[in-house]
Amino acid sequence: MGYVPNTPEDKKEMLAALGLEKIEQLLEKAVPEELILDAPLDIPEPLSEWEAFSEAAALAASCGDTTSMVNFMGAGAYDHFIPAAVHHITSRPEFATAYTPYQAEVSQGTLQAIFEFQSMVAMLTGMDVANASMYDGPSALAEAVLMAIEETKRLRVIVPEHLHPYYLKVLRTYTKPTGVEIIQVGAKGGVTDTETLSKMMDDKIAAVVVQNPNFVGCIEDGFAFQKAVADTGALLIAVVDPISLGILTPPGEYGADIVVGEGQSLGNPLGFGGPYLGFFAAREKFVRKMPGRLIGASSDSTGIRGFVMTLQTREQHIRREKATSNICTNQALCALAATVYLSLVGEEGFKKVANLCFDKAHYLAGRLAQVESVTIVYNEPFFKEFAVRLPGNAEAILREMAAEGYLAGVPMKSFFPDRPNEMLIAVTEKRTKSEMDQFTETLADVLKN
Repeated sequence: MGYVPNTPEDKKEMLAALGLEKIEQLLEKAVPEELILDAPLDIPEPLSEWEAFSEAAALAASCGDTTSMVNFMGAGAYDHFIPAAVHHITSRPEFATAYTPYQAEVSQGTLQAIFEFQSMVAMLTGMDVANASMYDGPSALAEAVLMAIEETKRLRVIVPEHLHPYYLKVLRTYTKPTGVEIIQVGAKGGVTDTETLSKMMDDKIAAVVVQNPNFVGCIEDGFAFQKAVADTGALLIAVVDPISLGILTPPGEYGADIVVGEGQSLGNPLGFGGPYLGFFAAREKFVRKMPGRLIGASSDSTGIRGFVMTLQTREQHIRREKATSNICTNQALCALAATVYLSLVGEEGFKKVANLCFDKAHYLAGRLAQVESVTIVYNEPFFKEFAVRLPGNAEAILREMAAEGYLAGVPMKSFFPDRPNEMLIAVTEKRTKSEMDQFTETLADVLKN
């Protein structure tokens, strides 16, 4: 490493060599004057390691979390059980410090882990091929839409009314410079009006998106979407909760061309919003247009099996104009956690987790339906999440429930300003019967007061 000027004399000498008197002169042309501070930042004095740890611990103790409160929040990020072995394995230095495995001969462990992740995603979704992961669910959907536009050479995309609002925002951000038109199809109750969807289809539609289960928790009819899209030349893109695939029909069976989703629920903690991972799977005929990278299995000259980076279509790897995406990467450590989780629970355990989510969510919904002034918003089948209508402001009720030790749900007003009295409630396999019974009784008491 070269010499780094550190003393005041060093810095003065460096500035003099540049013909400057102060370092701020380096910024004058690059940074607008109104953005430059005219006084030092008002920040406290530095702390020792122990002092900083103590302050952080005190701040953490003042906040509620999923270890001190019973959590019924969801809306895209879910409180599933994570076996201790997941953290133990992913914390091993050969995994935690590894980056993109450009040199296959020294990256066989990392390459195999990614290969297994791809294989598991393909199996779960019923698709032919999956890539090494994406940033998160929303960006995976945006990349899928861009891929459909490139494949069809069309510029219109239909999305359902009950697509997760954050996914829609990211999709609009990605497609804004391209001139793509995002069209929403309305819902009938909690699910998409597929009859209207069929009437909207024409030869200008590049793709139709279905989220299943959708944002309000209801299970969509994937086969009805496939019927609407059939013979139009448009691609069907499915956004799925991977845990739901333990009991629901995989998208590959109802004709999806591309399947994406958020993999956080597979062995990754809530983490205050990240890091997460997106998964991306498609039919084999689209493999060369998929974003990111794919790991494949091969053999050397002696016949020994090995793993290699088979496809890398990122702009830093190939000519920019030939790249399928210029910002995608893979979340290898989060994908490893998902792989370890799926390996530990196994096929039967995974189905059991899905069934527990389904059964417990329906148990709680049944209990809440008996509470006076609480209404289940939709009558359609749901998986592990459902919307309720309360007699008052959901945000205020959420605060009262928090004081009683419950993260009661996600207010719908956060996404839909005209729905202030509705709340989205999620139930995972972690919730016990006694927790759900007590939650129901506590909510009933809060609503009486």
